[in-house]
Amino acid sequence: MTVRLGILAQLEAAPGKGAELAAFLQAGRELAVAEQGTVTWYAFQISDTRYGIFDTFETDDARQAHLNGEIPAALGQVAPDLLASPPDIRTVDIIAVK
Repeated sequence: MTVRLGILAQLEAAPGKGAELAAFLQAGRELAVAEQGTVTWYAFQISDTRYGIFDTFETDDARQAHLNGEIPAALGQVAPDLLASPPDIRTVDIIAVK
């Protein structure tokens, strides 16, 4: 396995919506499992209002498929209600893996 690409997304929950955002992220795991090109998918909590997602991929085609897939589409649907600001989504190059 040659994991060399990733996506880092940071999300700020709207006031009082942290638990709902966490539940949305937990449900998103099932969508990530179904993606053949997504090697790993992590959803995490930084604070009461700050959350994140980190994914890894072996190819750019897999990363692009994820960016155009069901998870970003679902996030776009709930963002107006659950997020205080637009998500900060960045593609990253992985330089080391254990």
